[in-house]
Amino acid sequence: MPEPLSVTTPIEFLKGIGPKRAEALAEDLGIRSCGDLLFHLPFRYEDRTRYHRVSEAVPGPVQVQFRGTIRNPKEIQQKRGKRLEAEFTDEHGDVLSLVWFKGAQWVARNLPIGQPCVVWGKVSEFQGGRNMAHPEVMGLGEANSASALHPVYSTTERLGRFGLNSNGLAKAVQRMMVQLRTIHGADWIQETLPPEILSLRGMPGLAVALEQVHQPSDANVERLGRFRLKFEEFLFLQLLLVQHRNQQTQDLPGEAFTEVGAHFNRFYKERIPFELTGAQKRVIREVREDTRNGRHMNRLLQGDVGSGKTMVALLTALLAIDNGCQACIMAPTEILAQQHLAGFREMLGDLPLRVELLTGSVKTADRKPILQGLEEGSVHLLIGTHAVLEPKVVFHRLGLVVIDEQHRFGVAQRARLWAKASIPPHILVMTATPIPRTLSMTVYGDLDVSVIDELPPGRKPIRTVHRTDSQRLGVFGFIREQIELGRQIYIVFPLIEESAQLDYKDLMDGYESLTRHFTPPDYRISIVHGRMKPEDKDAEMQRFVEGVTQIMVATTVIEVGVNVPNASVMVIESAERFGLSQLHQLRGRVGRGANQSFCVLMSDKELGKEARRRLETMCRTQDGFEIAEVDLELRGPGDLMGTKQSGVLDLKVADLVKDRALLEDARDIARRILKGDPGLELTHHALLKSGVERLRAARPDWSRIS
Repeated sequence: MPEPLSVTTPIEFLKGIGPKRAEALAEDLGIRSCGDLLFHLPFRYEDRTRYHRVSEAVPGPVQVQFRGTIRNPKEIQQKRGKRLEAEFTDEHGDVLSLVWFKGAQWVARNLPIGQPCVVWGKVSEFQGGRNMAHPEVMGLGEANSASALHPVYSTTERLGRFGLNSNGLAKAVQRMMVQLRTIHGADWIQETLPPEILSLRGMPGLAVALEQVHQPSDANVERLGRFRLKFEEFLFLQLLLVQHRNQQTQDLPGEAFTEVGAHFNRFYKERIPFELTGAQKRVIREVREDTRNGRHMNRLLQGDVGSGKTMVALLTALLAIDNGCQACIMAPTEILAQQHLAGFREMLGDLPLRVELLTGSVKTADRKPILQGLEEGSVHLLIGTHAVLEPKVVFHRLGLVVIDEQHRFGVAQRARLWAKASIPPHILVMTATPIPRTLSMTVYGDLDVSVIDELPPGRKPIRTVHRTDSQRLGVFGFIREQIELGRQIYIVFPLIEESAQLDYKDLMDGYESLTRHFTPPDYRISIVHGRMKPEDKDAEMQRFVEGVTQIMVATTVIEVGVNVPNASVMVIESAERFGLSQLHQLRGRVGRGANQSFCVLMSDKELGKEARRRLETMCRTQDGFEIAEVDLELRGPGDLMGTKQSGVLDLKVADLVKDRALLEDARDIARRILKGDPGLELTHHALLKSGVERLRAARPDWSRIS
């Protein structure tokens, strides 16, 4: 056994664990060392200050405890294994039957027969008497020395069979802390925060905080200890992210865009037919500040659909071009890339700039002059899809990369684009999926974040309503009215990956039902789904874009990449099967023109609590950031970001939803510390530096965006 016992000691060497239990702890809970067990914190507490009489206890779900003695244990053979029964008599002579259906032999060996003890559990009535199934049993001395708030730990059924249920884990933690205190004294675990940080927020040291959480004397003591552990977790994460961001922007060189030149000024003064919003102007100033000093820009631009991110992207591209660089805009779909090309060429008008499109469908003969122009520098702005990443695509001087809907591109793909320049190009990442502030400070914490939080003037809010299947005929009548006004309609069916066959059937059933109500030649319908060939899908979309068809029936493939100002109605079938973020993205497909637009959420009449809240939120607000916060609250950060981000959000103590204010406080402190000591080289920051290094070693480089 390693000597002496410490937080790094393998868990099998803790008294009462051994190899078999250690293996189960590692597999079920990821607990491999004493330190892992120490940071497996209780998730709730039970008040063990009150003792009841058996005769007065009410059968039901509430757990209660009694003082008394256990006698007459007996094992009874069942069809599967044995059950254990014993007789418990409380201090007043009232009798309760105790029963265990699993682990009878182990329980029997450990019962304090005839000794004063405490039992804890739920009381039930059975055959005219009262019993308690699988109670927790403690000796009276152990119960009296335990804290008033009894910790409850997450565990598994298998661990329970090893005696490591919640109570067993609590005993193991207590034994371990007693041993560590005996060996190492009051400072039985190495402190991780410097004194000035502890005093700044009135926090206890690490050893005291852990004792307060595992063995609290009252709720206030537990809250103080947990506050310290949460703060530390957030602080080290933010120190790592802010330090990484500072290194990206300060240590990496970038093209210096020192000039606001002729193309930018002429476009700004002559070609923009409307006044930019205050938010757009603010973001352009932020980009200008980033790019003028020769340091690398790594910026995330958030903004709802229709907020004007594309205009910011074009102005940034003109800034690059005026400083002798090329710009590249990457879009996730071919149709979106084509729309960017058409829109940019129309906006640029007669400005002497060469804008080209490079996608997988560009023929070899057309591709050759584009590639040649890129290498020579005569192509100023390239718009493309993944085809831009091919080795044959060589730039003369790439100074800016704009990535539209960044979650559609993997880190490796972005890195390949970055490698196409000797000096790393500035990166502007755009997303129309609002990201809650707490997530943007963690998942994208090493990026500078800009937000366009206002829509251009004149945009009419989209009217959103919830309708059930019984109101379908009324919805069809409304669709006819809109088509007669010259408008176009989206009708979207859900896509659930586990059931592609069912989704296809739902889509085709819906399509057939629509064709019965909207018959040709009076009405023309496009249909788009994932089983179609890409060229067929693009052709159908193009028919809708050009106004040849009035109704587009689709799965969520149209979530990103279709801009049809004439489309004024979005009908979302089985809306209760969509997440809030998807519903918000789909609604953003309409409301792009001057006409009043509508979103109709169709669902079953019977809805679950969460589904009802999602639909009510959609009807109540169009604020993407408010919607994102509700989505985070409902789904949690792991589901919201997906499994790829699980390493980012692997927080042991803190909660992104409940502890937002604490996260912001930790980020502010991290910024102040690193402003005065960027490398954490000062002597009094040694603990912080070692904590950041431990965290960096334990985490993959998931945050590198470019």
